[in-house]
Formats: sequence, structure tokens, C-alpha cells
Amino acid sequence: MSGAPFSVLMPVYRGDTAQRVRRAAESSTVEQRRRPAELVIVRDGPVPVPVEAELARLERELPVPVVRVDLAVNAGLTAALNAGLARCRHELVARADADDVSYPRRFAVQLPLLEAGADLVGSSMHEIGDDETRPLALRRAPVGERDILAVSRHRNPVSHPTVVLRRSAVEAVGGYEDVPLAEDYWLWVRMLRAGARVANVAEPLVGYRVSAGSYERRGGVRVFRAELALQARLRGIGHVSSLQWVRNVVVRGGYRFVPTRLRELAYRTMVGAPRR
Repeated sequence: MSGAPFSVLMPVYRGDTAQRVRRAAESSTVEQRRRPAELVIVRDGPVPVPVEAELARLERELPVPVVRVDLAVNAGLTAALNAGLARCRHELVARADADDVSYPRRFAVQLPLLEAGADLVGSSMHEIGDDETRPLALRRAPVGERDILAVSRHRNPVSHPTVVLRRSAVEAVGGYEDVPLAEDYWLWVRMLRAGARVANVAEPLVGYRVSAGSYERRGGVRVFRAELALQARLRGIGHVSSLQWVRNVVVRGGYRFVPTRLRELAYRTMVGAPRR
């Protein structure tokens, strides 16, 4: 399929597994109807031997060129993404997580929107477990500029694992910044406020891997403090009003302390209809 060349950027760290890294890489390259021109893998610090062996195998065997960016220590997602973006050869860049699955239509659907002038394009996505054929839930993305802007005032409007972006638009606002647990949300807000054209595709184009602890990790004091810091930033730049700030602190902050099962149900109700 013709069109502008693009890069896929995929960070890998010690918590990933060789099997899932391989699945993520292959689903983002050889299985795509529109293949990328390169796969940029950022190894964020040392990884287990099986993962290192898998990265070497991907370099040898993938029909798409693989660019390695090896960080000596685990620097975190923000640093890994900025390092990877700097090594991408192309203006158009797609994000992929090392434990998710990109559906075959993903880039064929999203890249034309970037080519038509969008700066950032996400999509809806499925939550999946080990069995990719049985989605656990559908996370619906807000579609249309008005809805995306409205949603951005109380939650992240674009799911990071689904994103394709224009690198120059990201660099124009300073790239990813180290905002704990919200580096993507903070970047999208800055891009929106700078006039970037942001879009979402209603079709789910990614299978987002969730584990038994995924929703448990969304709670607790550490996450609550990160939420307060994010809300302070959003209020500081005028993206949320004082009333919206209060609402977000109460609702989003309170969400961090409810039982895990209730947290899971509340989040799935907010972003889409559960599917069991």
C-alpha cells in the first residue's frame, strides 16, 4: 500500500516477556496491511536474557528494518520515548507497546488521517487477556474535535497505545515531559492548546493487554499523589477551571481508593461497555 513512510516506536523494559514482545512487534509490522518503514525499539535498561534474545531475533528476522536504542539504565517511559523519537527517521510515527496487539487494519486506517493534516490520531481499543480472540471490554474513544476537547478536561481523551503522531507537532511543544503516570495525557493537552489537530477513530484498532493487577495499580496513595500533581498542572495552564479542578480531584482522586473490582467496573462504564 502506498503512502508516506512512517516509523513504529516500541519501548521494551525488564517487565516485558519475550513472547509478548514478539507478538507486539509482528502485529505492528508483518501483519499490517500498511507496513512501517522501520521499527524503532528502545530497550529501557537491562532486560531478562529471553527478552534480549528475542530483540536480537527480531533484528535478524523481521522483514522491516529494526533500529535499536539501548539505554544503559532504566530511565522510565518518558526518557525512553524521547530517545526513541529522536532516532525515528520519519515525520510520521506510530506508538506500540511491547505487550499489546495492533490489528491488521490499524495503520491503513490511521495514517491517511495524518497525511490529510492531523497531528495526532488515536482510536478505540479492546481490553484483552491471554486470549486475543475474546475481548474483555471495549474502550470507546471520543470522536470529533469538540468531544475530544471536552473529554480532555476530565480524563485522557486519546489512548496512548493507539497513537500515531506527527513528530514535529510533538517536538513543537517540547516532547514528552516527566509527569508521573500521565506523560501522554499531559502531552496531548499541551498539543491541543497549541492548536494541534487531534482525532480519534471509533473503530478499535488495538488490543490492549490487561493483567490481574492492571486495575489494582490504578489505586493507592502513590497514584493519588500523581493525580493531584497532574490536576495542578492542568489548572496552572488554564485547561481546567477551578470548578473542574475540584470535580476532578474529588472524582478521579476518590476513584483511587475504592475497591479494585469497583474501580474496574467504574472505569469500564466510563470509557465503554463491558463485554464478558
